[in-house]
Amino acid sequence: MALKHSRQRDVIKEFLMTRKDHPTADVVYMNVRQQIPNISLGTVYRNLTLLADIGEIARLRVGDGVDHFDADTSLHYHFICSECGSVIDLKMDNIDHIVDQVNAHFDGNIAGHVTYFYGTCKDCTCKSRGLAPQSQPTS
Repeated sequence: MALKHSRQRDVIKEFLMTRKDHPTADVVYMNVRQQIPNISLGTVYRNLTLLADIGEIARLRVGDGVDHFDADTSLHYHFICSECGSVIDLKMDNIDHIVDQVNAHFDGNIAGHVTYFYGTCKDCTCKSRGLAPQSQPTS
């Protein structure tokens, strides 16, 4: 079954492609409304869910109770700041080799893994030391 074209879905995806900060559905909604004033929050949620389900975007569940979305579906890892809650892409080598280590001690079948790194981001670390923060770019 082919997916029917949707201008709303296109605008949502285009917005996500401009962001590196992994926005929530509410943030997507507030920004997409500037282009499509009559769009509803429910429509944004449904389209984000659909795009994630078909693999065109990634849905991140980082432990704060809300989904975050990422247009970058390539294999990469994320850092979550325990202070401000920001979600940041990490530049690092692939760590899929850990599946081999797990399989060595597990009788089932490992299909994959999700790995998040937690700590304090650069801005929050600077603030705690009384230094001026150096914000991450959002686009």
